[in-house]
Amino acid sequence: MYHHPDLPHPHLPRSQGLGDGLARQLAEWISGGGAGPGERLPTEKQLVERFGVSRAVVREAIARLKADGFVETRQGAGAFVAARPGQGSFKLGSMADDDLNHVFDLRAAVEAKAAELAARRRLPEDIAAIRAAYQAMQQALQSGQAGAEADDAFHAAIAVASGNPHLGRFLDYLAGQFSASRALTWSADAIADGRAAASQAEHAAILLAIEAGDTAAAAIAATRHVENATRRAKENTPC
Repeated sequence: MYHHPDLPHPHLPRSQGLGDGLARQLAEWISGGGAGPGERLPTEKQLVERFGVSRAVVREAIARLKADGFVETRQGAGAFVAARPGQGSFKLGSMADDDLNHVFDLRAAVEAKAAELAARRRLPEDIAAIRAAYQAMQQALQSGQAGAEADDAFHAAIAVASGNPHLGRFLDYLAGQFSASRALTWSADAIADGRAAASQAEHAAILLAIEAGDTAAAAIAATRHVENATRRAKENTPC
């Protein structure tokens, strides 16, 4: 069994994925000074032995640490602590109430601009993609089914229609975190009491403005949608 004098004691909660748990524990170890910038992490084999997990779990954890800016990998040499651990990535906070307002602020800023640019630059195929996602949400609404994936697709299609690849990639990167705020729209209660329908009416306004090429109306509609979503969230209701 491998023992590194400074590695944390293995404790991987089963309530989360093993890869996530290992990445979190190693990130905390690095942040606590267990390994400094430029230092090499224990080898894959050593981490397998230390934490009692498979090589696949270790690789998943290292990939997550790399994505989160904690380590850099070098071909054939292994993983090394980044120069500024944890500062090479951008992640939103949890969906706790005090963070939710910040998420909606960010959504309003980027989604309004994306809608404005989409109204100016949209191509026929962009309109088709946005409308297809809208129709999928409409069908979900009419059948009482969750439409969260279609909701995500609607906003992703608008980002693509903006014609700005950086904006599109940024929104794609944040999609999973923005999705958590949108998913509130599609609870059974929200569908039953009309809140999902209200959100869908706001989507319709965004779509129509983009189709019409009305940049100002598109930005206003997108802003109003997020503002209403914020209000519904503050009322402790789905958005």
